[in-house]
Amino acid sequence: MVLGPWTGILTRDFGRRKEVVKGVVWGICKVDARMAGGKAERKGRQAPQQQRFQGIQFDKSKGQHILKNPLIVQSIVQKAGIKSTDIVLEIGPGTGNLTMKLLEVAKKVIAVELDPRMVLEVTRRVQGTPYQTHLQVIQGDILKTQLPYFDVCVANIPYQISSPLTFKLLSHRPIFRCAVIMYQREFAMRLVAKTGDPLFCRLSVNTQLLARIDHLLKVGKNNFRPPPKVDSSVVRIEPRNPLPTINFKEWDGLIRLCFNRKNKTLGSVFRQKAVCATMERNFKTHQALNGALENNGDTDMVMHLGDTTNDDSMDADGDMDTMDEDMDGPGVPSTFKDKALAVLKEHGYDDKRSSKLTQEDFLKLLAAFNKAGFYFS
Repeated sequence: MVLGPWTGILTRDFGRRKEVVKGVVWGICKVDARMAGGKAERKGRQAPQQQRFQGIQFDKSKGQHILKNPLIVQSIVQKAGIKSTDIVLEIGPGTGNLTMKLLEVAKKVIAVELDPRMVLEVTRRVQGTPYQTHLQVIQGDILKTQLPYFDVCVANIPYQISSPLTFKLLSHRPIFRCAVIMYQREFAMRLVAKTGDPLFCRLSVNTQLLARIDHLLKVGKNNFRPPPKVDSSVVRIEPRNPLPTINFKEWDGLIRLCFNRKNKTLGSVFRQKAVCATMERNFKTHQALNGALENNGDTDMVMHLGDTTNDDSMDADGDMDTMDEDMDGPGVPSTFKDKALAVLKEHGYDDKRSSKLTQEDFLKLLAAFNKAGFYFS
């Protein structure tokens, strides 16, 4: 019954339209395969429904990668150490896989979600359950939302907001107990990198100044729907309380300068024209303000540590060629260079490299420079 009509076409068009014959024969093969119960292979772009969950189309550009492995979900909840009296902040609940597990152990879950479709989905999942009154969903951009009080943060975040979100959390007051967050693996490894590690950078130094950070587990990309292009890692962040009594603008100015050339000696860094010119300019500004330098612990200053504007120190090697000119050229005053080098030599840092210094070293270096009248902001 199937071949009758197609055979007629073959007879009429044979010898005149070979492309029709070719197309018809292909069509017959496909029909025969289905009639015989075989599976015809379909090549080309994946069907859209493979990127869906219960009718929801995921948007990769917004970082929507839903964690689907229940074992990893359970492991994250356990490692967060949630108490029955805790209020938990979840960022980006998606379809609610992690949310439902958090509700089983927490007093309350506050979920912040940008996508209205996900808000409806996670709300639907708790309707008619005992957890309905224990979930609060806030629709909005987490970076623009004023965060409520919470004890623990647990999140599978959009990776493109990793840095600003991390420092937003660390600037939150009152200080929370801990955060367990899923990051892109490379970003996570920079967070936990220690002195001497190739990934040790400005991000490592600034986050570890504010918090104790531990790597918990690696998560392969196939544990997500749809899978991202890279693997992920779960990190535990415990804010330090109290924070160091330093001026965070000064701190960040020094760290930016050091990590633009982290594998060069500090003596080499402080011989550069651009560095000395900046320090001289800061010195004159400070003098005009009558030496008003305070230990500024304001939360806005903590947020400033996460600013990546014009920051190339995130590169693994950390060596930029933007400051290669030495101060020893003709006609260039060397007063600030000589004074800066004297401070480095006095404290034994002139032949040290930023990639090999510890938090304590940077704190000592900042104090020594400020005492000698050098400023970085």
